[in-house]
Amino acid sequence: MSWPDACYQEINFDGLVGPTHNYAGLSFGNLASVSHQGAISNPRQAALQGLSKMRWLMDRGFVQGVLPPQLRPNLPTLRQLGFQGAPAEILQQAWQQSPQLFSMCCSASSMWVANAATIFPSCDQLRQRCVLIPANLISHFHRNQEVMATKALLDYVFADDRYFQVQRPLPAVMEFGDEGAANHMRIALEDEPALHVLVYGSDNASQANPKRYPSRQTREASAAIARLSGVSESRLVMVKQSAEAIDAGVFHNDVIAVSHDGVLLCHEKAFLNQAQALQEIERRGNGRINIVEVKEAEVSLAKAVSTYLFNSQILGTPEQRILLLPAECEQDAEVKDYIEHRLKATLNLQEIAYLDLQQSMRNGGGPACLRLRMNLNDDEVAALHGKLILNDERHQQLVELVSRRYPEQLSLDQLANWEFASELMDIVREIYRVLDLPQALLDSFQ
Repeated sequence: MSWPDACYQEINFDGLVGPTHNYAGLSFGNLASVSHQGAISNPRQAALQGLSKMRWLMDRGFVQGVLPPQLRPNLPTLRQLGFQGAPAEILQQAWQQSPQLFSMCCSASSMWVANAATIFPSCDQLRQRCVLIPANLISHFHRNQEVMATKALLDYVFADDRYFQVQRPLPAVMEFGDEGAANHMRIALEDEPALHVLVYGSDNASQANPKRYPSRQTREASAAIARLSGVSESRLVMVKQSAEAIDAGVFHNDVIAVSHDGVLLCHEKAFLNQAQALQEIERRGNGRINIVEVKEAEVSLAKAVSTYLFNSQILGTPEQRILLLPAECEQDAEVKDYIEHRLKATLNLQEIAYLDLQQSMRNGGGPACLRLRMNLNDDEVAALHGKLILNDERHQQLVELVSRRYPEQLSLDQLANWEFASELMDIVREIYRVLDLPQALLDSFQ
């Protein structure tokens, strides 16, 4: 069997920021999220910053996809939790009786689609179908609410079972806590299937679990993902995050490590027993993986978290390699110096770009959080339902829609007003129309 990775192209499906984007500080263990709790957000600016990132990739010839926001406030969940009456009454009851619960049902966190699912391309696995495994996101209630809508969207877009297999999420219990592609790294290798690294934070057999902040990915979940992937065991490696990293604010692996093609870039405190872990990755990759380990003396763990150095995107070929980073990396002189003098040479970077994603970054989501990576061939792209692959016209439609309808400022109390909230929900419906997605996907979640 041949594994023609060269016939495939990596497509980044970025999450479009929803119109209820706010700073409720719901993500314990995510330092940026908690530190900006209560701040006034700018949903329009947030969405435009995300669309600008998509445009940046399109301008460099990359195929760029988009995934829509979900309907918020989440009325079905509020009803399930006992709030009754017409929508206006439900919102008022929830805001007055439980502001924290209300905020969880208004979150725009589905924008961080790196947590939507784990993807295994057809070129890597035995069934020769792209396997998508939606994450159960049980570590936080505001994120777990996304799962059913995400599954429905993936079922529709990737419905052609000649090319795709959308699995069910893992059981929604703590033992199988799964956070999706944010804890998965695909390292492509020439003329053979890629190596898949599944990263987890806690297990039942070890005492080396975090003490300050909870781990979100369990070993049991990663093992189940491996079994569901259809990938040969020889192409799968499971690695444990270091407890020190999690307790420093590394809530997902993509805050401390990133891979692309034959490159693995990580901090030296990313993994438990790191030397042994990297040796195993190198062995499984037949010595063909370029492992770049950033030392604590070069960039501290604290600075890696505050600047999101590793929540970057490595793009392009070895001859035309590009590194896309959040602007926070440019604003830290020490980190910028490391990038432009050490990383540039080590990774043979032809271009380094710092993008302004401040609205997302203040909630703890950088460039890599906003994208779900897929390697698809032409037939698979042609089989997608909806118009999720951006072209100039569709991108401009989204820019104009956001500029015209998204609010410039938002505080949580505004969402308790049904007239205002219903307007934001209608914006999501318009986004679905632009992307040629059926309204029925939304109607089942009202």
